[in-house]
Amino acid sequence: MKIKFIGAARQVTGSKHLITTDSGKKILLDCGMYQGKGLETDSMNRNLGVNPEELDYIVLSHAHIDHTGLIPYIYKSGFEGSVICTNATDDLCSIMLADSGHIQELDIKWFNKKRAKHNQPPVEPIYRVEDAEACMKNFIGVGYDKRYKIDEGIFVTFTNSGHMLGSSVVNLEIIENGETKRIAYTGDIGRPRNRILHPPVPFPQCDYLITESTYGNRLHSSENERDEDLLNIVVDTCVKKAGKLIIPSFSIGRTQEIIFVLNNLYNEGKLPHIDVFVDSPLSVNATDIFRMHPECMNEDVKDVLKYDPDPFGFNSLKYIKKVEESKALNEYDKPCIIISSSGMMEAGRIKHHVANNVSNWRNTILIVGYCSPTSLGARIQQPGLRYISIFGEMHEVNAAIAKIEAFSGHGDYKEMIEFLDCQNKNLIKKMFLVHGDYDVQVDYKGKLEDAGFHDIEIPDSGDEFKL
Repeated sequence: MKIKFIGAARQVTGSKHLITTDSGKKILLDCGMYQGKGLETDSMNRNLGVNPEELDYIVLSHAHIDHTGLIPYIYKSGFEGSVICTNATDDLCSIMLADSGHIQELDIKWFNKKRAKHNQPPVEPIYRVEDAEACMKNFIGVGYDKRYKIDEGIFVTFTNSGHMLGSSVVNLEIIENGETKRIAYTGDIGRPRNRILHPPVPFPQCDYLITESTYGNRLHSSENERDEDLLNIVVDTCVKKAGKLIIPSFSIGRTQEIIFVLNNLYNEGKLPHIDVFVDSPLSVNATDIFRMHPECMNEDVKDVLKYDPDPFGFNSLKYIKKVEESKALNEYDKPCIIISSSGMMEAGRIKHHVANNVSNWRNTILIVGYCSPTSLGARIQQPGLRYISIFGEMHEVNAAIAKIEAFSGHGDYKEMIEFLDCQNKNLIKKMFLVHGDYDVQVDYKGKLEDAGFHDIEIPDSGDEFKL
């Protein structure tokens, strides 16, 4: 058996890890889209690094687009196998992949207008909404902690990783020549304390461990500090400066967590009397799916439900779906909070909100999660930045640029090491670090070795190992 690292190798996007058994079965762990690399992204996404027709199974750790976003493309390119994931991931993919297809259709329409001006032929989107809808028939949802037989001698068990609704550690058992090899793929590791979801749980002992490293050299602030920081930014922007607070946020997980915190502040009488807009059709649909999965909610949410029937809604909160309503926010002249996707500002309505508000000194752009180095979300954080290009036009940066990393769904290095400590380190034959910038991974490798882990590899894209 061998494993080949295709995506999210020495970078934080495009997760794809290919396992090939001795009998020739091909299992792809995640099928993520590259994000935040400008024009380079398109060619990277079209080059899958695996023949879709030869692929037997895709096993997903969670629903984020950088882990699932190429499933419709691989499907329309000839993949006929099964996509296996948790039930909540199945539900989320049904809306997230269609939304991704819709965004691509819009983006390619704009891109082709530019090409036409230079007498260049139009290009097709990587996939369309119809491809995303069609591929869902290949999905198989499985409950947590249930041993599911994928194929002869191949089993998977999903255990909660606490990163987002439905996220999991993928625990594979592959029996070859009478020997069982146990592979654990953590996907993205959540935090031990989440405002909405159950925390990560220990996962079965493995022989080979593939694990993320996004925050491999950083520590988060405490939950209380995070909530207080958010309230202070709301007051400073919306009350003292009478401006708009623009929060780029991933539609799934991050948005619901911010809404939950704002809902609690509202219930406590601390939230100023301002309108809060969630401007993302995907966030609206995703919040409905959150309501469908109370089994994933932690005790905090259950306690709130005792006196608040809807922890994702309050009187001054408005969910927006229609484009006309979204555009109307440009003319909204009162202090408010606008939460919109995507978190890295690479696509969706948030780019328009940032473009329309970044030049006003009264406003604040609040970053609440990781942004890959080449994304708009990362570029706008550069110290001393005076101008920034959005949609090909230069905008003066006068708004405050703030950041609260503690809202991230990724554990910091201490939290990740504590999570991995459920393993007997002496029984792990090899460990692979993925989903992290290389310099961060080097730091994290040292921290893991100090904690007693050994035989740690940092694979590059295309690297292959025999297990």
